[in-house]
Amino acid sequence: MTSVDRFKAAMGELPLVAILRGLKPEEAPAIGEVLVEAGFRLIEVPLNSPQPLDSIAALRRRFPDAVIGAGTVLTVAEARDVASAGGELVVAPNFDPDVVGETVRLGMASLPGILTPTEAFAALKAGAHGLKLFPAEIASPAVVKALLAVLPKGTQVIPVGGIGADNMGAWRSAGAAGFGLGSSLYKPGDDAATVRAKAASIVSAWRK
Repeated sequence: MTSVDRFKAAMGELPLVAILRGLKPEEAPAIGEVLVEAGFRLIEVPLNSPQPLDSIAALRRRFPDAVIGAGTVLTVAEARDVASAGGELVVAPNFDPDVVGETVRLGMASLPGILTPTEAFAALKAGAHGLKLFPAEIASPAVVKALLAVLPKGTQVIPVGGIGADNMGAWRSAGAAGFGLGSSLYKPGDDAATVRAKAASIVSAWRK
């Protein structure tokens, strides 16, 4: 099964991306453990975290059934670094056709950031496997509904930014395919017990 197939399967199982910004490599096994136990299969370590490639490699070794990737991937070189660390998913806050193209060439799943129809169509044309609606704080569920009315059928739009257990419902009703969860799930310094409780609340909200 390719990395893209694994990404699609994980989205079908539980389409929630754990965004572990600020995670340290020594924390990765314990935090990863409680997330996987809660049902998460998509885990992202932003590249502006401490030694992110080490965390990605550690998570990949420890949790082979999860799809581990990087966020805040801004350059082609960074996409290559993620692949070298064993990453399978490249997430960005923006749409850069070169980064999407290289991600696809390397066989990883591409989830670039978009906010407008122009960016959305361009990202799909470049080969993106899903669209990260970012920052969701300045969009709304109505934006998702409007985008999905014109985008190719089956396009997965994933809002990121300000999403938590308390506000998923309206976005889902509008057609959001899943969510990226950052500070509502993990903040630097959170221990495993704290993340376990947050993860359980978020997964419960999704499954309701």
